[in-house]
Amino acid sequence: MPQEHLLIVSNDAIGKRVDLFLSEAIPGMSRSHAASRIKDGHVWIEGVPVRKSGVRLRPGETVRVWIPDPVPIEARPEAIPLDVLYEDDHLLVINKEAGLVVHPAPGHADGTLVNAVLHHCDRLSSIGGCLRPGIVHRLDKDTSGVLIVTKSDAAQTGLTEQFKHRQVQKTYLALVVGKMPRPDGIIDLPIGRHPVDRKKMSVHATRSRNALTLWHEREVYTGFSLLEIEIKTGRTHQIRVHVAAMGHPIAGDDVYGGRLPQSAPSRWASLIRRPMLHAWKIGFTHPVTGRPITCCAPLAPDMEAVLRELREGASLSVAFRKNRPSELRDNGADGRAISEEKSP
Repeated sequence: MPQEHLLIVSNDAIGKRVDLFLSEAIPGMSRSHAASRIKDGHVWIEGVPVRKSGVRLRPGETVRVWIPDPVPIEARPEAIPLDVLYEDDHLLVINKEAGLVVHPAPGHADGTLVNAVLHHCDRLSSIGGCLRPGIVHRLDKDTSGVLIVTKSDAAQTGLTEQFKHRQVQKTYLALVVGKMPRPDGIIDLPIGRHPVDRKKMSVHATRSRNALTLWHEREVYTGFSLLEIEIKTGRTHQIRVHVAAMGHPIAGDDVYGGRLPQSAPSRWASLIRRPMLHAWKIGFTHPVTGRPITCCAPLAPDMEAVLRELREGASLSVAFRKNRPSELRDNGADGRAISEEKSP
């Protein structure tokens, strides 16, 4: 049913933008959602419709918000190309491109990974429901890399248990701003919803869950470092939040402070248009055959181009450089690597 909220501007909200005020006052409402409600004429101040999100509030004003019923979303097959790393009767492992949303949601009813997979496969596991068929884990929209989709209920059930018991090995490559304090380390900081911005996560949340991240320095450049990261838990935005908490956010991650440093050439603004984070490798036990499976995803073209610029154009310190420029390629980071081995 449609919802209606009646709010009174208190003293601590005086001067706030109306979109920010609504995102803080109404549970589950983001600033973008508030802006949409304003744009659609569903927000009134003192009985007058508000048309701009930047309107500042005055003490004692009455703000009325109407939230209509959500429009039903149906996932339909779409002919969207997929980079398939591995496929059998039970599993589909793909290299997700950056910018691709995993499943339909308000604001992204089509053009998602699920739409592409529905077109590619004759059948998918039904456990995830009509909007998330076969989805056992996710990647952020702007994160590229390896992702597993299940085609059978048996595979979905088995992999869900492996993720639950932390039996899936997930390794990422991340380009971060600056240089980490040492070549290897562990970040053990709980993560929860940001107390003010509900779209963000934080290590200073009131309610949080444990989160464990292991990192290893692969290469060091002028102003940046390439890290190999393994996560032992799967919290929302975990890597992005943890490296930012260390003072070294992911390059291009404006949400968590990853704007390019002053030392970066201006031309890189055209190269780094998203957080430079790639899900490189995943290892798990096949939920039906019991065989170990390891899949590696080639780097996305934009991230590969950034690393090439750094390797060819940056002045790398010999003392700090941990790997020769070709080592990532030798280890499979720039090339496809899939193995299916018999259990001992």
